[in-house]
Amino acid sequence: MKHAVVAILGRPNVGKSTFFNRLIRKREAIVDDQPGVTRDRKYAMAEWAGTEFELMDTGGWVPESKDVFENAIRQQVNYALREAQLIIFITDVTTGVTPMDEEIAAILRQSGVPVLLGVNKVDNEKRELELNEFYTLSLGEPHPISAISGRGIGDFLDKVIADLPIRQIAEEEKKGLRLAVLGRPNVGKSSYVNALLNQEKLIVTDIPGTTRDSIDSNLLYKGQEIVLVDTAGLRKRQRVKESIEYFSTVRTHAAIRSSDVAILLIDAVQGLADQEKKIFSELAEAKKGIVIGVNKWDLIEKDTHTARNFERDLIENVRDFSYLPIHFISAKTRQRVTKLLDTAIAVWHERKRTVTTSELNRFLQAAIEQNHPPAMGSKWIKINYMTQTHSAPPVFTFFTNEPKGIKANYRNYLENRFREQFGFVGVPLTFRFRKKN
Repeated sequence: MKHAVVAILGRPNVGKSTFFNRLIRKREAIVDDQPGVTRDRKYAMAEWAGTEFELMDTGGWVPESKDVFENAIRQQVNYALREAQLIIFITDVTTGVTPMDEEIAAILRQSGVPVLLGVNKVDNEKRELELNEFYTLSLGEPHPISAISGRGIGDFLDKVIADLPIRQIAEEEKKGLRLAVLGRPNVGKSSYVNALLNQEKLIVTDIPGTTRDSIDSNLLYKGQEIVLVDTAGLRKRQRVKESIEYFSTVRTHAAIRSSDVAILLIDAVQGLADQEKKIFSELAEAKKGIVIGVNKWDLIEKDTHTARNFERDLIENVRDFSYLPIHFISAKTRQRVTKLLDTAIAVWHERKRTVTTSELNRFLQAAIEQNHPPAMGSKWIKINYMTQTHSAPPVFTFFTNEPKGIKANYRNYLENRFREQFGFVGVPLTFRFRKKN
């Protein structure tokens, strides 16, 4: 189903993200007393009285500010006005109507989009007496709510549902690729996503840490539905000092868990760091497809061996991940950005692939004939057969007379031979050894 979009707008620090979290019933948007924490648009499904709608959280709107982030946030709000069928304008009863509220209200009145006015932080009946001031915004009746305590939220949502345009269109259900874009701060993650989307949907600046939350963007590419997740830059844990930085790191790891495939961007100028090695390990542990994009390749002085030497050094540093595809790209010039995406899609299909039991056992027999499992003391190790027991991610189970006798070096041998024959490029494999009954 395609649902109506409801956007939450307002100046900074009036409680928009708290309101967003209450409506979706989980801690999705980052909430902090520091103004401007929510910088990009964030989407989630909400439901009330059996009606579902898509909720959009936006950065605090500062119409006349020249601050780099506030200008970018204002651009995001302009996108929201074009996408939304209903606007929830959140104000703050504790500050009353501010000149900024009046400026925003004037723009909303001219937008042509239906607006509901919510006056937040009305925690008791006494504060309800202060609502009359908000009629001056000329946006209709001001509705008292408390995003923190939930006071008045139910009545307000009844009004939202009543004013919601009927915009639910049955569509063919398609399960698309969920693709996470990962990397250190300022490696070019948002620039890469924007190069694919061909629009400034995400805020892109040269300041590290711009993207605080994970932001989903939908992309239709060669008939394939893709959800792009542009994540906050991962920092070393000892550098995560701000609470919002901590939650952003948590959110990035959550994005890894919810993705099918991850593109890990590495800075061509700075090279591989320990942070990226840890990301490799986490992705492999979570059994996600992995593709490496070496970004900012346009800044490197090159000869005929530059790419090959870089790839050799990279594989030398992450020997356990030599099966990962590598592309040298420039998000800025859009060099090979779609090639990287093509490979991510190919890895996604590989991750879902199944191999017949007969093919697997022909492979196993040939591998054993070439290199038999070493004995465990005086006991010969036999592997009787293997089968695929799961896909997406792929799991292969071997049945043997002594599972403990299959040591790491022989497991590695089997995996290397397996990849030579069946591929599974960019896909972490799980080999399980069980005792044959």
